[in-house]
Amino acid sequence: MKKSFKLFSLALSGIMLVSLFSGCTKNTTASSSNSKQINIGAIFELTGQVASYGTSEYNAIKLYIDDVNKSGGVLGKQINLIRADNKSASDESINQATKLTVQDKVVAILGPATTGNTKAASSIALDKKIPLITPSGTSFDVTVDSNTNKVKGEIFRTCYTDPYQGKVMGEFAAKDLNAKTAVIYIDDKSDYSKGLAKSFKEQFEKLGGKVIDQEAYVANDQDFKSTLTKIKGLNADVIFVPGYYQDTAKIARQAREMNINTPLLGGDGWDSPDLLKIAGPAALNNVYYSNHFISSDPDSTVQNFIKRYKDAYGTEPDAFAALAYDSAGMLIQAIKNANSEDPAKITDALSKLKNFKGVTGTISIDDQHNPIKQTVIVELKDGKQTLKKKISAE
Repeated sequence: MKKSFKLFSLALSGIMLVSLFSGCTKNTTASSSNSKQINIGAIFELTGQVASYGTSEYNAIKLYIDDVNKSGGVLGKQINLIRADNKSASDESINQATKLTVQDKVVAILGPATTGNTKAASSIALDKKIPLITPSGTSFDVTVDSNTNKVKGEIFRTCYTDPYQGKVMGEFAAKDLNAKTAVIYIDDKSDYSKGLAKSFKEQFEKLGGKVIDQEAYVANDQDFKSTLTKIKGLNADVIFVPGYYQDTAKIARQAREMNINTPLLGGDGWDSPDLLKIAGPAALNNVYYSNHFISSDPDSTVQNFIKRYKDAYGTEPDAFAALAYDSAGMLIQAIKNANSEDPAKITDALSKLKNFKGVTGTISIDDQHNPIKQTVIVELKDGKQTLKKKISAE
């Protein structure tokens, strides 16, 4: 009964919010063909559990848009980037997407960072027919409706999917590390974690390996030693931990303290400047994870981006920043290709985007609104990223 009341209250709040914003017409900064600016929304996790991701992504987008504006804008207009903090929460993602589309009249949305928050914001973007590009929402059903298997028309992503990177890591474990057995340790409340685990298991076992156990942890837990004791006793060849950095860092540190020196594998959720701060360098050896970008890549596009990001923010960008930078670039390119700020035309141009040269590779959009591009596998040595392997686009 309490749950039903809570859901009713949230729904009522959403209706009131839409009504409120619908009435706020005097102070809007609506983008139109007669205005001197084009409004683009940026919804990110600027506070809350995964603020590291959202802050990196928003900073990179701002860097890109600032450069566009300094160069004269697009279609002869300046980009008005409207910042929105979803506080790392799905309900706030809905609220902010509603504000951006109803009150601010944005022609497109960049963000959010995580799968759950992207799905929440996407519900509004789809209803309002506004294109949305998530830099890092990796779940397969971000862009494809899992019930109907139909592509969500206005939703795009710059990252590859959970099934893809889980498959890549399953293959890496079996072929590159010659692993025969694996344990999977997941956050079973996270779509991201579950998605990677499922595809890792399928690929690893397809190649002759065996997942001998799957354990679960609770996000934001502090003590993982009980479960790690059980995992240690299984003596698996690899441990796959597809989670976000604030948990995986603690898991890595506690595992190494317990003399579990087994290779730890993960996905792009491991990537954060805070990983090293939380885990410490000693824990971050024999760690491998799939990623979109690595700072040691000598490509001039990558190195120019790193320099400019460091000059602007005093820190080196992570893969989330690189993905967001490319998201902004893809959107601006789509506006140019469409020669229009009409959301429908921008959506069409995004669906046809080919060979966009980005920081995370040369990107083309496939028929499920996913990018076709390269993947990298990162190896950590005392917490420092080294390039283990590049995998070409499929």
